[in-house]
Amino acid sequence: MRLTPNFRILPCGDAALSVEFGDEVDPALNAQVLGLDAAIAARPPAGVIETVPTYRALFVRYDPVATGFAELAQALRESAAAAKPMESSGRRWRIPVVYGGEMGPDLDAVARRHALTTEETIRRHAAAIYRIYMIGFTPGFAYLGGLDPSIATPRRDMPRAVTPAGAIMIGGVQACVQCLAAPSGWHILGRTPMRNFLPARDPVFLMGTGDEVVFQPVAAREWAALEKAAERGEPVAERVAA
Repeated sequence: MRLTPNFRILPCGDAALSVEFGDEVDPALNAQVLGLDAAIAARPPAGVIETVPTYRALFVRYDPVATGFAELAQALRESAAAAKPMESSGRRWRIPVVYGGEMGPDLDAVARRHALTTEETIRRHAAAIYRIYMIGFTPGFAYLGGLDPSIATPRRDMPRAVTPAGAIMIGGVQACVQCLAAPSGWHILGRTPMRNFLPARDPVFLMGTGDEVVFQPVAAREWAALEKAAERGEPVAERVAA
């Protein structure tokens, strides 16, 4: 199976472009994005500086001295013709999460909105297998697809100026693992001590696009030990069989 020819290439200023495969949150579209990204990594066209895969498009930054938009666009069409969709990276991570209480201040409100108990809301959130569609917004922030639609919740009317590092959140049909403290209008269901981005660690980023994520509820009493392990650079999240 090859990539669909039904994509468009749009300029993003004079030193970048975007290869657009669609306009939906769809694993098939994301597989197309990752397939082209892998093909470029294997045989980079002249002038390419970096690529950034997103839900449904691939952002490509290039050196305008080394190549131009038309020339690079043609090279990317040739790369796409030889590429195959990448359904999954084959890696699945089990991430410990302390749900509710001070770790998940929005859990009770989300449960009430859907006429569920907090326990059932946790169960539905933790039962899903999520796909990492993209890393962005802040370093290590993982955007996830696969949220149970029965707990999908519109974003908060009033965003928080700061949400804590490690926040496990939902917003609309999306879920996420926040790595660094940052503003957000998403609902916080819990927190994980896992650090997806750690500059002093090798690898700096633990998880990447195309990986899968499952959440493991843990008791609040386990937080301190897990947090200390994460501070030492231990992954805390476990690789599990997909």
